[in-house]
Amino acid sequence: MAKIVYVVLDGAPDSPTSPRKTLEEAFKPNLDSLARSSLCGLVYTVKPGVAPQSDYATLSLLGYNPDLYYPGRGPLEALGAGLDMSQGDIALRANFATVDPDTMRIIDRRAGRSLSSREARVLAEALDGMELDEGRGEARFRSTIGHRGVLLLRHREHHLSDMITNTDPAYRREGRYSVALENFEPYVAESRPLEDSEPARVAAMLLNEFTRRAVEMLDGHPVNLERARRGLLKANAVLSRDAGKLPDSAPPSFRSRFGLSGASIAEMVVEVGISRYVGLNSIGVEVEGRPKAELYREEAEKALKALEDFDLVYVHLKGPDEPGHDGDIEGKVRAVEEIDMYFFSSLIEGLDGFDERPAVIVTSDHATPWDRRSHSGDPVPLMVHHPAFSSGPSSFSETACEGGRLGLLVGGYKILPSVLRLLPA
Repeated sequence: MAKIVYVVLDGAPDSPTSPRKTLEEAFKPNLDSLARSSLCGLVYTVKPGVAPQSDYATLSLLGYNPDLYYPGRGPLEALGAGLDMSQGDIALRANFATVDPDTMRIIDRRAGRSLSSREARVLAEALDGMELDEGRGEARFRSTIGHRGVLLLRHREHHLSDMITNTDPAYRREGRYSVALENFEPYVAESRPLEDSEPARVAAMLLNEFTRRAVEMLDGHPVNLERARRGLLKANAVLSRDAGKLPDSAPPSFRSRFGLSGASIAEMVVEVGISRYVGLNSIGVEVEGRPKAELYREEAEKALKALEDFDLVYVHLKGPDEPGHDGDIEGKVRAVEEIDMYFFSSLIEGLDGFDERPAVIVTSDHATPWDRRSHSGDPVPLMVHHPAFSSGPSSFSETACEGGRLGLLVGGYKILPSVLRLLPA
């Protein structure tokens, strides 16, 4: 069985209805050269009609049906951030935000996207270890990248329930997932229990207390006073969503599920957490403040090095998603071109040095159409490259992959079983 490099281009595709399409416009000779020796198709990474968030789409792409194995975004973020979770703890995804401390009106949900990781670490240290419910509860807090963070709540007398609503009003809780809302009241929401139980009531109470006290502690913090002096928005609040808890038993490991040893290279904390959740060896990479050329070349080099020790290396590249959310088609095109120029050129050159050339899977976790500025439920292109496949399309895009030999897969968790059947023994 050939070794496999599995590359996910976060949010790269657009919608079939988008007036311009990133993967069709981008100059990407390396990706297109792979496509010509590939089996191609389309895949709904979760299911039709669902606009996936990256976490459960990634879990699905790694071969785990999220309907069965998804623990919620919070625990995955906590695992990625290195927080120790116990049974009875709940964890939530968090954003530093800017609010009016008197009215709790939200001025900016991400503190202007200008918060450095260094500033965030200092603010997180002020919140970490906060005692709640007169000392019976505790909040642990970690910053991750920029304005993002993770909140863990625990209580001495109760195993907490994760069935509570978000304090981030931009997302509505639906089962274990949160759905982005196009319209919402711009005020910090009060968390409510979603079930009639004391563990849920206590969990919502702890989250609300933490949220109020965080504003009191952060508004006058020296980091925020300095930001205000520089004309920047204060990061004086924490918005939380996607509460979850670890399951009673861990999911089957990646090796036991597929008979493959695996490693991952991921830029975001949640993808690191997913890797740890399913038993992949997580290979770290420093992202913040680095030129894309340097970052992508290093990620390709690390993937090639990892192939010496592992059967499959999963690489998650964030680049195209953010300009999609910003409605920046030129930025999306540029992001794909940078990945092609620096990551795929280095990867292809290195693959030529293997005695048996590894296979390459390329897809996306979801579409982020620039004209919609959010994730969509559209299927995404999928290609499986190997020298044994000689009749692929001339390019890699939604249109070029439609009608390919892989057909239309419903569920990203079907990709790896299909690939393992198709690759030469």
